[in-house]
Amino acid sequence: MRHNTQLPMTVTIAQHSAQPLTVSRLGYGTMRLPGPGVWGEPANRPEALEILRTAVALGVNFLDTADYYGEDVTNRLIMEALHPYPQDLVICTKVGATRQPDKSWVPYNTPENMRTSIDNNLRTLKQDQIQLVHFRTMAHSQVPFAESLGAMFEMQQEGKILHVGLSNVSREEVEAGLKMGAIATVENMYGYGQRTTLQTPHGESRGGEEVLDLCAQHGIPLIPYFSLLNSLPKADSKITEIARKHTASEAQINLAWLLHKSPWILPIPGTSSLAHLRENLKAADIKLSEEDMAYLG
Repeated sequence: MRHNTQLPMTVTIAQHSAQPLTVSRLGYGTMRLPGPGVWGEPANRPEALEILRTAVALGVNFLDTADYYGEDVTNRLIMEALHPYPQDLVICTKVGATRQPDKSWVPYNTPENMRTSIDNNLRTLKQDQIQLVHFRTMAHSQVPFAESLGAMFEMQQEGKILHVGLSNVSREEVEAGLKMGAIATVENMYGYGQRTTLQTPHGESRGGEEVLDLCAQHGIPLIPYFSLLNSLPKADSKITEIARKHTASEAQINLAWLLHKSPWILPIPGTSSLAHLRENLKAADIKLSEEDMAYLG
């Protein structure tokens, strides 16, 4: 397989639609901004706001959020930091889950739940329409996949959602979604150290590797989450050698590997540190050779 060493720095979401969205290929995921356990206000609220403003100032125009981050913390931070929003900024949110008082993550994916979540996102983000919404599947759901996704497409027809995406899905679910309507993006766990499939209790695989070719075939950007969290190999790994070669950090090489792996990958590294944000974004300047990619595997 020949890897992409001439990096395209943008990717187009819903490229065949009447309203495609072209974004820079390094976005920002907001999940790390709330307090411990993705709950409550940030430890350093001024820095959290500055991270969002700096990301946009440095060219990031794709933000990933959810109303169950915090709860509602990241949405409110985005609104406070950036509203009125730049014209080219794409804010992507997720529905299908909620949080319990014990901070647990549970399904919230009946059609009524989905509608409540969309309305809440519209309110907290101060938007009339959300440009991209992922239906985030959850373990132990009692609601059929098609029923939840169908509610998304209904709200798209109503104008509340511009584009519909999927998150934490198997290859079979992507294929099922494509039969129901236009799927704009897929957001699954993926990174250099997280290439093996993510197995659910039912034996399904919901990682990035097994859906990447399907996404590329249909022109669907793959948005990897947790690409830097618990996914980097040990310090004596191959990625460390490549990092030394390029005078870069292992995290930067991990992001560079994703960017080179496929032009359809849109990484969204998250951080609660302004310094790490700047470091992550510099990964776009790293050019990995064919030999580098072959060595990394």
